[in-house]
Amino acid sequence: MTDMTYRPLGNSGLIVSVVGLGCNNFGRPGSVTEGVDGTRAVVDAAIDAGITLFDTADIYGTPGRSESLLGEVLGERRDQIVLATKFGMDMQGLNGPDWGARGSRRYVRLAVEASLRRLGTDWIDLYQYHEPDGVTPIQETLAALDELVVEGKVRYIGSSNFSGWQVAQADYEATGARFISAQNEYSLLNRAIETELVPACEEFGVGILPYFPLKSGLLTGKYARDEAPAAGTRLANRPHVHAGADWDLIDRIATFAAERGVGMLDVAIGGLAAQPAVASVIAGATSAAQVVANVAAGTWAPAPEELAALNAL
Repeated sequence: MTDMTYRPLGNSGLIVSVVGLGCNNFGRPGSVTEGVDGTRAVVDAAIDAGITLFDTADIYGTPGRSESLLGEVLGERRDQIVLATKFGMDMQGLNGPDWGARGSRRYVRLAVEASLRRLGTDWIDLYQYHEPDGVTPIQETLAALDELVVEGKVRYIGSSNFSGWQVAQADYEATGARFISAQNEYSLLNRAIETELVPACEEFGVGILPYFPLKSGLLTGKYARDEAPAAGTRLANRPHVHAGADWDLIDRIATFAAERGVGMLDVAIGGLAAQPAVASVIAGATSAAQVVANVAAGTWAPAPEELAALNAL
């Protein structure tokens, strides 16, 4: 078993593994984790490796499927993990009509009850607003989420895909439960959130949960600038991502890793986990081997001078 470290999520008492498991591939058509057996293999490996944070959403897989699979394979191990899910994207009517107001008190109630049923649990550890709906005042959404916390159906709440000013506004408007986390795209190839979101999260004690930390696999070391993606890889059917990548930066990261005798995966995950305000790096996986590799990468901790050199790239 790889040594795992654990941290508080933001200014809260919720402790999470420094590497989390992204469950976005569970139930996805064509994925090896489309069904129960593939999902079980990944979940078993994650628990064995010390991962406690399992992050899904009602929309993942085909709508509702990731949650259903995760609930089924967890079974009696439910209380051993931190279960995180999300609401607020278009569920194609599966949770009932929403008329675009997916942050409303009415819809939040529908969404949480549906997620609880699919996950086969009485409570959700971290319930995240997947994206602002642009219609509902944040005060209403926060009040609805606070009611769920008071009732015990939800333990903590978080945001996803919020901007820096939206995180600040939500913290200012909260009169009860407040967002303790912000899940946004963040990798060594996409550091856009460092301009506004990271400072806002540091100011308000919000823990960052990066998703897409490997930037579609570009930071795994399996792709090269002048070679077409191999058949069966993630980018084999996405040549535009490969062609449009910042290969100069990728090469500098590869050189940085080689000079320190570690792999690109170590730098991509361990280096991201060392960034300010990051609580846990959400890494997806479709096999037990990928889980083990991601967890091992999270054990690489750069020294202060190494982190400064990495940031300077």
